[in-house]
Amino acid sequence: MTCQCILGTPRFTAVHLDLNLLTALDALLEEGSVAGAADRLHLSAPAMSRTLGRIRRATGDQILVRTGRTMTPTPHALAVQSEVHDLVQRARAALAPERELDLATLDRVFTLRGHDAVTVAIGPRLLDAVQHQAPDVSVRLLAEPSGDTNDLRHGQVDLEIGSTEPELPEIRTELLGHDELVVAMRPENPLLRGRMTVARFAGADHVIVSRRGRLSDPVDVTLDGLESPRRVVASAPTSTAALYFVRHSDLVVAVPQHMCHDTIESLGLRTKSIPLDIPPVPLYLAWHQRYDNDKAHAWMRGVVREAFAGLYRRP
Repeated sequence: MTCQCILGTPRFTAVHLDLNLLTALDALLEEGSVAGAADRLHLSAPAMSRTLGRIRRATGDQILVRTGRTMTPTPHALAVQSEVHDLVQRARAALAPERELDLATLDRVFTLRGHDAVTVAIGPRLLDAVQHQAPDVSVRLLAEPSGDTNDLRHGQVDLEIGSTEPELPEIRTELLGHDELVVAMRPENPLLRGRMTVARFAGADHVIVSRRGRLSDPVDVTLDGLESPRRVVASAPTSTAALYFVRHSDLVVAVPQHMCHDTIESLGLRTKSIPLDIPPVPLYLAWHQRYDNDKAHAWMRGVVREAFAGLYRRP
């Protein structure tokens, strides 16, 4: 099958391109390498190299050029990237048979990744909805990695929930809401009595949550600006671990109020507002644009959205 296509600016003379070349070009521009595009399209590296050669001849542009050990897209490639992706998505939608989503027979595995507090908070509602609506669907809930990854781009993660908006242009984001930080402590902690001041807060022994083992966070930046540094005794890899530490000591920890509500309640802890001007923590839902028109994926996004909204509707 062939399609007639004029790519981008500057404009080219109309040429007949094999639709497979557009699919390959889309993969090459997203992966940024011949090997990555070959893996994604289940082709050999030599076959993808030959396809890249055909794309170069058709467009009159190098598309990807080697810079050291990596490949860099040309200015023209960057200019037409979104147009190419849109063409491929529209072609797939036009050629795919239109089917209604049947949740009762949907057999699929979704991979979700997020902060442990998010997983603990929305996990029960999310899994309950999945079990009742789509009994053959399975969900993998992954912890946040210690560093940044391109797993959304590579299709290894379907949805990601975090406090930072991804910068890649092909990643879609939706703001789920915000959460306020509170100070959690055990009922016997002397800090629970009386008014929480900056001096009393900074004077307590703290544990902070850091999957990378850091001993400072944005709270320290605010305290340092007030010339009231605090003592961080330890970092914990998860919010749940930090709250358990607090349960058995006079340590305190700053955690998101709604995300950690159930764990705080189950451990019998108490909370107080932080006496600092700290903005609420945003929570974003992120996914790759290739799933924009995927009905099953859109359903799962809705399940996550509803599970998150349920945190604010507690009795």
